[in-house]
Amino acid sequence: MTTDRPASTEMAAYDLLGDLPSGPTTTVLEASAGTGKTYALAGLVTRYVAEGHATLDEMLLITFGRAASQELRERVRGALVGAASALEVVLGGGAVSDSVGDDALVRHLCTGPASALVERHDRLRDALASFDSATIATTHQFCQVVLASLGVAGDSDASLTLVESLDELIGEVVDDLYLQRFGDDPDTPVLSRADAVFLARDVVSNPRARLTPVDPPPGTPAAIRRAFADDVVGELERRKRRLGILGFDDLLGRLATALADPDAPSRDRMRRRWKIVMVDEFQDTDPVQWDVIERAFVGHATVVLIGDPKQAIYAFRGGDISTYLRAARRADQQLTLGTNWRSDAPLVERLQVLLRGAALGHSEIVVRPVDTHHAGHRLSGAGERGAPVRLRLVGRDVFGLSKRSTIKMDDLRPWIAEDLARDIQQLLATQPTYDDRRLGAGDVAVIVESHKDARACRDALAAAGVPAVYTGDTDVFSSPAAADWLCLLEAFEQPHRSGLVRAAAGTMFFGLGAAELAAGGDALTDDIAQTLRQWADRARERGLAAVLESALVAGMGERVLAWRGGERH
Repeated sequence: MTTDRPASTEMAAYDLLGDLPSGPTTTVLEASAGTGKTYALAGLVTRYVAEGHATLDEMLLITFGRAASQELRERVRGALVGAASALEVVLGGGAVSDSVGDDALVRHLCTGPASALVERHDRLRDALASFDSATIATTHQFCQVVLASLGVAGDSDASLTLVESLDELIGEVVDDLYLQRFGDDPDTPVLSRADAVFLARDVVSNPRARLTPVDPPPGTPAAIRRAFADDVVGELERRKRRLGILGFDDLLGRLATALADPDAPSRDRMRRRWKIVMVDEFQDTDPVQWDVIERAFVGHATVVLIGDPKQAIYAFRGGDISTYLRAARRADQQLTLGTNWRSDAPLVERLQVLLRGAALGHSEIVVRPVDTHHAGHRLSGAGERGAPVRLRLVGRDVFGLSKRSTIKMDDLRPWIAEDLARDIQQLLATQPTYDDRRLGAGDVAVIVESHKDARACRDALAAAGVPAVYTGDTDVFSSPAAADWLCLLEAFEQPHRSGLVRAAAGTMFFGLGAAELAAGGDALTDDIAQTLRQWADRARERGLAAVLESALVAGMGERVLAWRGGERH
């Protein structure tokens, strides 16, 4: 984060109930975390449809990933259903307040002359009937749809097969080229195979990357790496053509090429099909994706770009924040979603004190002010540990260092972990509530930068008696919980063997120690064997989840239920 603070951080807030973006315009909506980005997208679609600006099949919604596109599809459908249902209630004589609750958008759509409400209801009903025709897709899915529909204009070949991953083919190319170049080399190659694989995947995953140096001196390590990268790209293309396959980046390239000519018929076809285009998570759009959108729609359709440059995370896939900034500068209007619907006002206010106006890596990527929906503080009864933002300082003198020395993270990590564990322990001891619900250990999340930090925090929390789940780099199959499950399953198979039964008795499912087993003798072993037979029957009939259920019924759930991410609690 830079310390630059622009002269102004203000940006007009977008009102979802105000004028809709319309005509051949481009609007950038900056949506900070918690400001209801997905709700705004679904709300825009609902208003466009209900008020007759466009039919659902005339709108194109593009998201970055498949999970996001599925979520958006569900949210859009839910918004359409909600508005249609509310209108049906109102048209049937019901009160607006009874049908919409506190949803201002639905209230807006349910207000007006009866004739307008009937039209809105009919449009929404028609949209739901034809919902499968909605184009809500990732960029690559959208490109595939377009290329298939363009035919010759899109330079598509129906015989080609789209593959989701080229990793296996890239591995083959790397192995073959590596053997050709270095197989007979008596010395250790300048480029190791591991580095060759990393280089190849890096170059292929970002087709717009500029390889440097452009002309390195022959025989130098840079020249060898550059030549290998060029060979990988060329050989991969030859093999894809021979195999008749293409990857997702090929789709983008083909469509961008089809749209390169200003008079390309493919541009006209796309504009006739979609009159409103919305792009979600726009900060992660790469230059080729933007080329496609800009060439096809900017200046000819209503384009709404929604994103937050502060949350750009896909640089490794070619996402380029300069693409966002370039599009924002050319937009007809830049607005912001100005209300945080997720966080409490005290938290947002204190973070604003720390960060408001800060430029994050670029003078145009600014932390802007936001209002809050939750005016109060939902955490209560926590005392001073309920403060929304707290900063902790550890002085260099604690480590015997001078003022100019840097504290090594390995030295500082235990302090941070112990402080964190003590703080959470004391927080839970106050028995606080959140939104009038009793707060427990499972409501606390600890977010760290590395696995080292996570393991240190987990160990410190365990030492403080706070149950914790570490969802990091642990291997489920090498965990204590997995060993207990294996022991239990072996006992299921042979409950007549006392050794296996006693071993199962020592697992988290029974929690018995050697002394207890010895004191209980054969009678206790027989009881456990009978329980194991019952559980085995349930597992065969209803699956392993039934075993956990049986453990709960038997009062053993406190030992069992915290198996998550391979940890035992």
